[in-house]
Amino acid sequence: MTDDRHSVAETASLLKDPNEIALREAENGIRQFDLAVEMIRSFVKDKERPFRLRANLILQLHQAALDGIHPLAGTWRNTKVSIGKSKHVPPEAAFVSDEIQDMCEYVNSNWTRNADHLGAYVLWKLNWIHPFADGNGRTARTVSYVVMSAKLDSLLPGAPTIPEQISANKAPYYAALEKADEHYKEGKIDVSELEDMLNAMLAKQLLSAAKQASGEVPPPETRNYH
Repeated sequence: MTDDRHSVAETASLLKDPNEIALREAENGIRQFDLAVEMIRSFVKDKERPFRLRANLILQLHQAALDGIHPLAGTWRNTKVSIGKSKHVPPEAAFVSDEIQDMCEYVNSNWTRNADHLGAYVLWKLNWIHPFADGNGRTARTVSYVVMSAKLDSLLPGAPTIPEQISANKAPYYAALEKADEHYKEGKIDVSELEDMLNAMLAKQLLSAAKQASGEVPPPETRNYH
């Protein structure tokens, strides 16, 4: 889409044909979300093992999204990256690992916060770090969803899911990311715009589940997690 904020990095994609890339991205998007569902199920079932956000979880989800598309699938970027149509300049590659660790520590040490705040923080911070040469947005949205689901201790029912809703209309998402960036420049962690967005999307997802259960609407037939 023309309004997308694509990553621009020095490391090139493995694929060149746009149609082949689109097909592989669609297939990988389903694999990534299925992996996320497996992760959520494991945390919900295992009551004795509290959720901890770790770098390995993020790398696994990125590997699923970029497998066969990019040579750095499942690894942090090793070069500079820029974000199209954004004023934000991500940190140098040498600082990515430390920034990821800081993000994980924030989530784990603030686990008493609401799910919308934790999900919004991850959604913003991963985009701010932009730790990958490609696939940053889709991975950030999926990791955020895993964190929210784990915090709510539920494999959230209903569709479209939060990642699907963001993908269907990215303009509000991009605007909220930019507002969080502005707040951070002022020395504040304020992801309230993203929190409001996620709250509304969660309500829509759960409402759809209630309508499906009552027979008001048929179950969804397609998924789009790009």
